[in-house]
Amino acid sequence: MTHTLRNIRLPGPKSQAQFEAEARYLAPGTQSVALFSRLCIDRGEGAVLYDADGNSYIDLLAGVGVASLGYDHPKYVAGLQRQIARVHVGSFTTEHRAALVKLLAELAPGDLNRSQFYSSGAEAVEAALRLAKSCTGHTEVIGFWGGFHGKTGGVLPVLGGGFKHGLGPLMPGMYLSPYASCARCAFDKTFPSCGWHCVEFLKRKIELETTKHVAAIIVEPIQGTAGNVVPPPGYLKLLRQIADDLGALLICDEMLTGFGRTGKMFGVEHEGIVPDVMTIGKGFGGGFPLSGIIAREPVAFAKPFANPSGSSSSYGGNPLAAAAARVTLEVILEEGLVERSRSLGEKMIAEMKRWESEVPIVSDVRGRGLMIGMDLVWPGTRTLLDKRTTRWIFDTLLARGVLAMIYNPEVRINPPLVIEEEQAMNALAIMKDVLNEAAERLVA
Repeated sequence: MTHTLRNIRLPGPKSQAQFEAEARYLAPGTQSVALFSRLCIDRGEGAVLYDADGNSYIDLLAGVGVASLGYDHPKYVAGLQRQIARVHVGSFTTEHRAALVKLLAELAPGDLNRSQFYSSGAEAVEAALRLAKSCTGHTEVIGFWGGFHGKTGGVLPVLGGGFKHGLGPLMPGMYLSPYASCARCAFDKTFPSCGWHCVEFLKRKIELETTKHVAAIIVEPIQGTAGNVVPPPGYLKLLRQIADDLGALLICDEMLTGFGRTGKMFGVEHEGIVPDVMTIGKGFGGGFPLSGIIAREPVAFAKPFANPSGSSSSYGGNPLAAAAARVTLEVILEEGLVERSRSLGEKMIAEMKRWESEVPIVSDVRGRGLMIGMDLVWPGTRTLLDKRTTRWIFDTLLARGVLAMIYNPEVRINPPLVIEEEQAMNALAIMKDVLNEAAERLVA
């Protein structure tokens, strides 16, 4: 399918009418991309979305990494249609769930082989933290600046950002330490001459601030909300060692990095480590709201987590959800989407790396697979652009047929794994033009 380039005024009249009708009753607080675009999306095909006015958009968002198979994938549609005609709710064993947990045990690294399912990412993270406390008998948790694990009360304390402002007091026993974000080091150090200063700081923090009853260290292999920030090689191995020394679990939040997004099945595989628990979601269900945990068997059987109904969810792993996830994983394997993510991601990152010397406002292009980030900065500095400028970039890019998370200066690019190379490179060409125009506006 070809994508027609244009520069139109958005939203169109049909999108505008639907947006305003919904806004009369919808509570505030919905995702920024929906509020800024004001689009009513009518349908999708592959990696292209169509709004109610018939305008098309190359999707570099994928519902924030959710639509791993894109839209209208025939096997995904057929699988869900078959299942919903049979049974769609309940906690009983189903053929799809039995096959799904076996497949996950085969795909997960090391001896991670026990799964439990939920509906949202935050729900799965809270379950992982309960499991860690059940297994270790400890109660404290370590997270990281820039980390994002959801917005529910149990995970807000390990959210390293402004979403929790004004919502205190928070659950006690939770601590945050700087992530290995080397381009914007919290200590103004340079890797590797820093000697892993952030890791040494974490050790001191644990020694001086905690009661040394740490149940878990929870970390994203690549920080998504912070801008798809990739830590230097060896970071996760050092965290693995710290957790072992404390008698704590290492929980790797693979909501965004799992199932091929980074060019490997799971983000931790880039480091060759095995966490005690992984949280999974987003692209796992191909768009169906499904999340879960995968744990080592001895960990999974810890009580009270393992008591009957101790870790259950009314919606998690229901027949329709299990069918969606099974079909999604089968398609990822059958169509070689993990390797495709790696190879296409390398081409996209290589192209964007050139922008660092060609586009004055582009800095620190980074990523693995189809999880790509970059910073937008004032020319000649490392100072992030203001959001008024990045909002102009988002609006202009959208009007030219590209949907991307570029309304913040820490840009995230997460297209569906099925995006065609021509579509991806076409979208980047349009993005480069818009970024150059933005740079010219700044000096005009």
